[in-house]
Amino acid sequence: MTNATTPNSFADLALIKPLLARLEELEYQQPTPIQAQIIPSVLAGRDVIAGANTGSGKTAAFALPMLQELFTKHNLVKSSPSKGNYVSGLILVPTRELAKQVADNVKSYAVHFNGEIKTVAVFGGVSTNAQMQTLRGGTDILVATPGRLLDLISSNAIKLDRVKTLVLDEADRMLSLGFTEELSGLLAKLPKQKQTLLFSATFPEQVQALTQELLNDPVEVQLQSDDESTVVQRVFNVNKGEKTAVLAHLIKKHQWRQALVFVNAKNSCEHLADKLYKRGIEADVFHGDKGQGYRTRILDAFKSGEIEVLIATDIAARGLDIEKLPVVINFDLPRSPSDYMHRIGRSGRAGEVGLALSLIDYEDLHHFKVIEKKNKIRLEREQVAGFEVDETVTQEMIEANKPKAAPAGTGKKKRKKKAQGGSDDIWLRNS
Repeated sequence: MTNATTPNSFADLALIKPLLARLEELEYQQPTPIQAQIIPSVLAGRDVIAGANTGSGKTAAFALPMLQELFTKHNLVKSSPSKGNYVSGLILVPTRELAKQVADNVKSYAVHFNGEIKTVAVFGGVSTNAQMQTLRGGTDILVATPGRLLDLISSNAIKLDRVKTLVLDEADRMLSLGFTEELSGLLAKLPKQKQTLLFSATFPEQVQALTQELLNDPVEVQLQSDDESTVVQRVFNVNKGEKTAVLAHLIKKHQWRQALVFVNAKNSCEHLADKLYKRGIEADVFHGDKGQGYRTRILDAFKSGEIEVLIATDIAARGLDIEKLPVVINFDLPRSPSDYMHRIGRSGRAGEVGLALSLIDYEDLHHFKVIEKKNKIRLEREQVAGFEVDETVTQEMIEANKPKAAPAGTGKKKRKKKAQGGSDDIWLRNS
């Protein structure tokens, strides 16, 4: 994996004037590390595999060079309907919200191309007919979720045999959501000769298999961001049954202008919203049972600050880019340890300092230790003043957190491993 020095400006990356002008308008001061490393490689035609954390600026890293190639080299076949509906740049994403967000970003970067670059987003939950109308004559860049794209292909609304650049964004998430079969079907429809850019927060076996299948001598980029995290993580032990009271207390005390609260089930969103309402806190919900129009309106209202508390399932753990979101709260712990990092990554984006809180009762203890182990973190257990954990439960928690006795003959090795553990010196103390 490579690590390059961050250039002082986007001009150092050989981007063309229309893109530089737009980046200046958007107040992009300096390339992020992933942009500095990936943009030159993409412009050089290389395949790329990148370990990209949330909020690292990866959308611009692949969108800017894609736009530049399309605009300067005219490498898209602009077909009439009679010749077929073709696409040049294909970006596959796991969720509707991420599809819309990526497409909006691409369109924003292309403002000074005066409409010469067409970008379309397609995803479920909205009319297929409307999307088919939008795709007439093809498109330069298509941002899509796999299922809806297969539907459109089967309806002859779009063809993939002239794709020149493929981007797989959040590849690990797509595979964990069960898109493996759909991805295989789509990949079979793509030309063998193409540029492929693969982004993934983690690299399980399925992602590694994709890498071997799709990429040709790729440039590998892995950001070393452990020491540069802008998210402060805190963990509060609470009594069972008191999570709602603690959550309401924290929201009122800190008067957060925006708080994103994660739960594990759709009905939990509604139940928690009702409980908070009874405590004088209005909250909206965001989950998969809501229609796409509702989800879009709620998300836009939350981003604008019109909604202060949003309760969501893990569909919000990816694809939500909310500027200066101050706090993310794990009311329920995520089932997957990797989703923990994606949840807290909604805060602390673009260099802003964010806060991630987890509320855990006795039944959560073991699972949170698994989350810590998988993500190689160690977090101090705290308590909220006025909501101290019962003394008997506190002792049980202490016992539960004690390391197990090492088997005979392994004590020295175990002690050495513990001595190399993470530090707890980054915590804020004023709760």
